[in-house]
Amino acid sequence: MKAIVYTKYGSPDVLELKEVEKPVPKDKEVLIKIYATTVTAVDSIFRQGNQFFARLATGVTKPKNPILGSEFSGEIESVGKDVKLFKTGDYVFGAYEGTHCEYICMPEDGAVVPKPSNVNYDEAAAVPYGTLTALPFLRDKGRIKKDQKVLIIGASGAVGTYAVQFAKYFGAEVTGVCSTSNVEMVKSIGADKAIDYTKENFTANDEKYDIIFDTVGKNSFPNCKNSLTRNGIFLTAAISTAILFQMLWTSKMSSKKAQIAFTGLRSSKDKAKDLDLIKGLVESGKIKAVIDKTYTLAQIEEAHSYVDKGHKKGNVVVTFK
Repeated sequence: MKAIVYTKYGSPDVLELKEVEKPVPKDKEVLIKIYATTVTAVDSIFRQGNQFFARLATGVTKPKNPILGSEFSGEIESVGKDVKLFKTGDYVFGAYEGTHCEYICMPEDGAVVPKPSNVNYDEAAAVPYGTLTALPFLRDKGRIKKDQKVLIIGASGAVGTYAVQFAKYFGAEVTGVCSTSNVEMVKSIGADKAIDYTKENFTANDEKYDIIFDTVGKNSFPNCKNSLTRNGIFLTAAISTAILFQMLWTSKMSSKKAQIAFTGLRSSKDKAKDLDLIKGLVESGKIKAVIDKTYTLAQIEEAHSYVDKGHKKGNVVVTFK
């Protein structure tokens, strides 16, 4: 099968299109033919290997897993003899490590569920990563409630676009922070207000928010503290020693809290449960994928180069069909 492989860290040219052995499902595994996947900001970070916490996850001297990718849509091609949840021909989507290839094998009870019936493979592939990040942050760490005021920083990104939609789903008043070109898009997916960060600094006005969610790691708790309500919560998707210290300190010393969620470490069972919920929200039209660009597998370097620029709108899809 074809796969995108990297054996060292660096720029997009470390990625190679290679023929690798097609996996065979074990007794309780399913073999999935992938029709679409994505290139996320995390894929870019992992490929570059220049962040300390990323190296701890991917390998200190070289990548432990030579295939990137974390989400997919596709079709069950075959199943192990003890599989009961799926059958050959089922259309599915989900989250799994190493999806930049034509086939994956994964446990039937992993983070994989039937594909939403009202979207195509490209749209379905662009759902798991962003939703499985935004939802636990807002629901579990932010403890979001109806009528709260929520600020989403990086509202036009893969996580941010879903954070806006989830915040609206939970009944919050949502303000999105983005660039000039993305203001109308952010409003179109549900934001009540959009702040153009090139023209306005949200920390300089008098607005107070119950939750500030920095999806792109461009701000800090000290910088946002005065923009939080008395019991407000600052969330960041960027792991750093600073946020770990602030999370510990605010848990004991402040009514305003700093929080991070290690969403990638959640159990497959919890992810699958959330994907069932997300599937229903997609089918009911409450959640939708925002797709910026679509590339083929052979164009993976171009896709990574685009993501590296840091200005993508929503998701960058890689298609196999």
